[in-house]
Amino acid sequence: MRILGIDPGLRTLGWGVIEAEGSRLRHVANGLCPSGGGDLAARLLSLHSQLTEILRQYSPQAAAVEQTFVNRDGAGTLKLGQARGIAMLVPAQFGLEIGEYAPNSVKKTVVGVGHADKRQVDHMVRMQLPGAEIAGPDAADALAIAICHAHHLGAQRMRVRA
Repeated sequence: MRILGIDPGLRTLGWGVIEAEGSRLRHVANGLCPSGGGDLAARLLSLHSQLTEILRQYSPQAAAVEQTFVNRDGAGTLKLGQARGIAMLVPAQFGLEIGEYAPNSVKKTVVGVGHADKRQVDHMVRMQLPGAEIAGPDAADALAIAICHAHHLGAQRMRVRA
């Protein structure tokens, strides 16, 4: 199964595609979608266009998006939520079911600790996807989200078989 992981961001949206076959994972691609300058609507449109092209190019069968955590900056959280909306809308337009995962759940699945830092996530993603050239921290996070989704899908399949 080909899985797209998305780390939503208004300035930069990270994405990563993996293939999961049983417990085996393989890196397909990853990258960053910069939103550019301009007003909010133009930046959201840019993210939508770039993410649409990624789905067309890599044809994932499932997608996963990191949930937004609310912080003290309400306006910043709201803007991030709009970028997250794009991250959920585009895969839905392609008919994909979308898994949503809290940041701590992704870190616990990939690193083993729910409060891991970005370096630890990057390191464990590289360990699980040997040879992957990772475009940056947001792309590493997106790959971690895809890995998390692959593990959850595998666990669901095991429960169904039992």
